[in-house]
Amino acid sequence: MGSNTVHLLVVDAHRGGHPTPMSSTKSVLRLAEHIDTNGRLSDAAASRLVESVGEFTHIARTSGCEEVTAFATSAVRDATNSGAVLAAVAKETGVDVEVLTGTDEARITSLAVRRWYGWSAGRILALDIGGGSLEMSNGVDEEPDVALSLPLGAGRLTREWLPGDPPDRRRIAVLRDWLDAELKPAAKELAEAGRPDLAVGSSKTFRSLARLTGAAPSSAGPRVKRQLTTSGLRQLIAFISRMTRADRADLEGVSSDRAGQLVAGALVAEAAMRALEIDTLEICPWALREGVILRRLDQQPPDRLVVVNGDTA
Repeated sequence: MGSNTVHLLVVDAHRGGHPTPMSSTKSVLRLAEHIDTNGRLSDAAASRLVESVGEFTHIARTSGCEEVTAFATSAVRDATNSGAVLAAVAKETGVDVEVLTGTDEARITSLAVRRWYGWSAGRILALDIGGGSLEMSNGVDEEPDVALSLPLGAGRLTREWLPGDPPDRRRIAVLRDWLDAELKPAAKELAEAGRPDLAVGSSKTFRSLARLTGAAPSSAGPRVKRQLTTSGLRQLIAFISRMTRADRADLEGVSSDRAGQLVAGALVAEAAMRALEIDTLEICPWALREGVILRRLDQQPPDRLVVVNGDTA
């Protein structure tokens, strides 16, 4: 359950094996846009969330799934009435939802990245841009040495900084400066943990940015090497920042539900790479969802596992 979408992923998985996706279903709820000035998730949005979880749980059961694991990220985490909302979800659907902290998100994403690249990758610096937050980690083990989360998600910054369509150029310039200041302490902490051997970007936002700068499409498969460079990212920002949301939605690799926050996501990626002095990011196909699956398998090996999750974008 993320800031933009609730996502059902059905996988065939066992401990020690490669989780195989069997089916995927999304519902675009935009929960983060339905939190009022008091921090409450609206009743209408809460009702839609209950309805979606109920529908997805039915799909899971009828698909023969033996276990359902549900988790929520920043939108639900930030809501002041999240306890009541999730109690209603549990009462109506029988599904208990784990609310991940920002640090949890960084740690679990780091686990997924480490499992994808293996021990030979050495020290890995991992970045993940979601709708509400930016997660960063640095480490040589499955448990990173440093795991951080900042409220610099693409959706959050779009709402707070770039409401125009297309976004105002002056606001983009001010946001760039603000991001540099916000990222400086985190960049210092990550750097003190050790120089990475590999810098990685995960999540839908990084995959979209890489695709728009020339990386292979998703149809080429997950094992094709994909990269995002600072030079390519700067050129892309100059291009997409002049486009309307509708025009960005027509770009290959950009879904309509994420087109509005693409510019903010690109600016966060650019600022993070600048702060961390990274010229190139490898794009990892695994992110938070896969990390949750792997963590669950480590705890208890099921025959088949379902994860209900939002974007990590």
